[in-house]
Amino acid sequence: MPSPPSRPFDLLVVGDANPDVVLGPVPRDLAYGQREQLVERADLVLGGSAAIMACGAARLGLRVAFAGRVGDDPAGAFVRTALTARGVDTSALTTDPEQATPLTAVLTRGADRAILTAPGCLTATGPGDVPDDLLAATRHVHAASFFLMPRLAGALAEVFARARVLGATTSLDTNDDPSGRWDPELLDPVLKVTDQLLPNAAEARALTGVAKGVAEAAAALARRGPLVVVKNGAEGALAHDGTRVTTAPALPVEPLDTVGAGDSFDAGFVAAVLRGLGLADALALATACGSLSTRGRGGTAAQPTWDEALAHVPGTGVHA
Repeated sequence: MPSPPSRPFDLLVVGDANPDVVLGPVPRDLAYGQREQLVERADLVLGGSAAIMACGAARLGLRVAFAGRVGDDPAGAFVRTALTARGVDTSALTTDPEQATPLTAVLTRGADRAILTAPGCLTATGPGDVPDDLLAATRHVHAASFFLMPRLAGALAEVFARARVLGATTSLDTNDDPSGRWDPELLDPVLKVTDQLLPNAAEARALTGVAKGVAEAAAALARRGPLVVVKNGAEGALAHDGTRVTTAPALPVEPLDTVGAGDSFDAGFVAAVLRGLGLADALALATACGSLSTRGRGGTAAQPTWDEALAHVPGTGVHA
């Protein structure tokens, strides 16, 4: 992959990293009153939108660094080991001496899931966890789980602006907002310095208040600054550059587990853009990455290589 020799990393990912306990399929009604219910399967896997995206990008051949926090506990050690094993540099992954590593339980039922997260040290993650020398050492900065990290969210515009001054491009996946506020006053300053916004369809609607029409929601977000790339499940994906819409269909795969598919999509899109693909090809490759990631359990087990993903984007003339 061509890249300036002065940039040791292609991608810096900033955000959440935690163990996921994925359980399912869960019964339709969870029983309280100390009743025990059995599920078919449980998996302990690496979770966190940012962590899954970082692993997907490394799998695609990018040189990836991660900035964030974990606790000084077994869960933090698990996260650090899992990221390192997948080729992600964790030199800037801070160990918080006071707060615990976040933990998430993912309850699955078919293609749907409920997510329960104890945020732990996510609330302490802030701009000081993203050193300037690392911003200067990368070509692109991606942030995830915006609403889970209030200290970082309030300063992310400054972090992205600094990254741009230092020559990097930027992208953001807000993910869900557990508070349901989707605060535009918090987000708008960030969007002004964001090159690519990567929500799913429900998030795009929530961020804009548009009840129907994914393309309409994407257009509204594009007017606020970034290229908007929306993940739309079985419908594939679309991008809005402020003027026109580009679409890509989903791959016809039978999903085993959709956890982290959107994060693998993000990795594919960023990798494709950094490798010089045009918008239509980048969108198609990202959709392939998201679709192929559903072949395994958890967010990282089935993430494709560059060649695997590219095989589903014919005619690009791009190679590993």
